[in-house]
Order: sequence, then C-alpha cells, then structure tokens
Amino acid sequence: MIRTPEGIVFAQGLASPVLRCLAWGLDLVCIVTLVRITQTAVGLLAMLSPDVANALGILSYFVVSIGYGMALEWFWRGQTVGKKILRLRVVDAHGLRLQFSQIAIRNLLRFVDSLPLFYLVGGVACLVSRRGQRLGDLAANTVVIHTPRVAQPDLDQITGGKFNSLREHPHLEARLRQRVSPAEAAVALAAVLRSDLLGPVERLELFAEVAKHFRGKAQFPHEATDGLSDEQYVRNVVDVLYRTRSGSAGHGKEEKRALGLGG
Repeated sequence: MIRTPEGIVFAQGLASPVLRCLAWGLDLVCIVTLVRITQTAVGLLAMLSPDVANALGILSYFVVSIGYGMALEWFWRGQTVGKKILRLRVVDAHGLRLQFSQIAIRNLLRFVDSLPLFYLVGGVACLVSRRGQRLGDLAANTVVIHTPRVAQPDLDQITGGKFNSLREHPHLEARLRQRVSPAEAAVALAAVLRSDLLGPVERLELFAEVAKHFRGKAQFPHEATDGLSDEQYVRNVVDVLYRTRSGSAGHGKEEKRALGLGG
C-alpha cells in the first residue's frame, strides 16, 4: 500500500525475488553484450598503447555495468530491458516521482547487494524486508513492483446493450469515479461477472448491498434511477467506471484510475 502526500492510498503488487532475478539475468546479457562491444572498440587502441587500452577496458566495464541501469531506469521511468520484458518497475516507496538521485543510489549499492556471490546480501535483504527491498532500495527509498497484464472486461456483455441513464449526468459520473476506489470498482465488476453463478435469493441480496453502497457515493436524480433494479443499477455503475464516453474501455485518466492502472 502506497500513501501519497495528498492522502491518496493505492495498492501495487510487489515483484517477487524470482521475477527480479530473471529480470537481472536478462539485463546481465545486455550488459555483457555492451561490454564486449566497447572492449572490442577499445582493443583497437592496443596497437598504439596496451596500457591505455587496458585502462580504458576496465573503465568501460564499470561505466557500462553501472551506467546501464542508471540510464535506462531514468529514461524509461524505472525500467530496464529485463524489467520491461517482465513488466517490473522501480517506483518511489511513497508514490512520488522517481528522482535520479534515487536511481543512482540503488545502482551504486548494487555491488554491495551482490556480495559475496549471486546477490546473497541483496537476496537476504529482500526476504527480511516487508516490501521486498534490497539494500539499494532501502537506501534510495524505492520498491520494485510488478504490473501484470489486465484483460479489459467485455462491457457490452456487462451492460447488456441497455441504455445507461446515468450517462445523462456527466458531472455526477465524474463525482462517482472520483469517490470510488479501485478496490470498490473491482468488487462491483466481480459481482456482475459472477452473477450467473448465484442463486436467485443470493443474487438479489448481493446486488441490494452493492447498489446501496454505490448510491451513497453519488446521488443521481430520481429520473435517472427510476425503474432500475439493483442489479441494473450496479451494471450501469460498472459501465460508468470502466468505459469512456466515446465507448471504448480502459482509456482516459479517470478510467485508468478506476481500474487501478494509473501511472
């Protein structure tokens, strides 16, 4: 759970040590490739001065091995090649904008975390840390999160192609999206998707409770809700939370926030 200075609380899934290890393995392949390319270029200087070539070769190794993580995590907002492939990202532990100083600190301390072999120090730190932080993350106040792919819901199936009277009040729509948390939106969506698995009595009771909860979030006028069953009201709410006014799902800042996918 991350609480921003503005008091907004949202959840992010922590990256497991296994995923982080796999991501680092992919990054290591990239680093080794870059090091070999630079050392091949530096090797041409050996004909002029072997000592200078050796010094530049050692220097290029450290520049590439440290600069790789710093450069990519800065320009790709907390991601390297390995992290991007496995959908991992470095973020500030308090939800603030990631600073270059944080990226520099966590990458400079990577050598300490890698001691004595195979990231033993960093691995132990991740296991004992509540938020899976290695020493570099603890010093930089960062965490590594995993953002799995989220399938967009079939909104046509959810709403059944029925007219949504809540759409006639865009200011109340906006208020509803503002006041509903990602967890609450997910509960409403799950109730609609699993409604056919419930018995008639359980189905009525469930949607009565869910509808009562969401009616307290935004008071729509009587003409917008008149004649709607509790279940249809919840379906209309889900449609408002997950679909833009243009009709496509999952786009726009408010809809991403409702899905819990906001950057």
